[in-house]
Amino acid sequence: MLMTDSKLNETEMRAAIKRRDADYDGRFVYGVITTGVYCRPICAARPARPENLRFFATTHEAAKAGFRACKRCKPDDASRDTAQLKTIADYIEAHADEKLTLGHLAQRFGLSPSYFQRSFKAAFGVTPKAYQDAARLKRLKGRLKAGDQIAGSIFEAGYGSTSRVYGEAARNIGMTPSAYRAGGAGETISYAARKTSLGLLMMAATDRGVCFAMFGDSKTALKQNLQAEFPNAVLAPTPKAGDDALDQWIAALDDHLSRNAPRPDLPLDLRGTAFQIKVWKFLLSVPEGEVVSYSEVAEGIGKPKAFRAAASACGSNKIGVLVPCHRVLRGDGGIGGYRWGVERKRALLDAERARAATR
Repeated sequence: MLMTDSKLNETEMRAAIKRRDADYDGRFVYGVITTGVYCRPICAARPARPENLRFFATTHEAAKAGFRACKRCKPDDASRDTAQLKTIADYIEAHADEKLTLGHLAQRFGLSPSYFQRSFKAAFGVTPKAYQDAARLKRLKGRLKAGDQIAGSIFEAGYGSTSRVYGEAARNIGMTPSAYRAGGAGETISYAARKTSLGLLMMAATDRGVCFAMFGDSKTALKQNLQAEFPNAVLAPTPKAGDDALDQWIAALDDHLSRNAPRPDLPLDLRGTAFQIKVWKFLLSVPEGEVVSYSEVAEGIGKPKAFRAAASACGSNKIGVLVPCHRVLRGDGGIGGYRWGVERKRALLDAERARAATR
């Protein structure tokens, strides 16, 4: 007999099956040796004889033992688990500033702690605790960006002390809270917008390198995006034609997009969480003409189960083309999403494959 929770015993599970108790749904499954199927505790099928029952921690273990999923209660229906896990994730985000233990969450949603931990991590690529940490960090960043006082923001976001968040800042935010709150204060960011074969492109750079490269429908909208990323920086437009570095950089990228020239190797000023930067640096290692899946990106940074988080990091990329998130496809080979539209993604991939073929 296999159990998902040390507090469960065979007598309790048999009683749960007899009652068709929904509180035990997800905590175990049982197989019936006379029919060869495995079911959820709430299955409405005719009860089997007690001596014909076998208990399993997961559907995978039941299938491995030779049982097939019941067509009535559908214990292998991934959409059922996904919907419940999404509900739990929403709850975590809404209560990110509270103390949420694994046991508390599991009990609230009628799951065993071990099953809940495994299922949540499989669905979201991170543990419930890491998900809450990220939600809490998002709340802190929002307060800091809105100009709230640092100490108050830290406590209102659910951190128990200022020392804790400052100690984790480099790992989670990529900079200290005060630097993040500054929103580029004290920096001058040059920017320029040019038409390319893939549409209007705005590029911006600090004295360390390109920090922003996005496609858009208008200069006004693109500048608003740039201002939102660096709300307190001085934004300095470059002339329509000039010999400054940024103008040369955007011209080189325009040549790459419009005239099939090689992608320029420009200095980059990557700004994001430590996880995002790992993903972006991995993307920089993917050769032109080749593609990877989100799972391969996650494996490449040493986080094989964090493929959803890797996809999110790709979607958060602020430096289009130069950080080649367009080279990431779905696991089934599908084109997947792209922040600036799948047609641009296809055009970039087609051009890169053509150049690779000539080489």
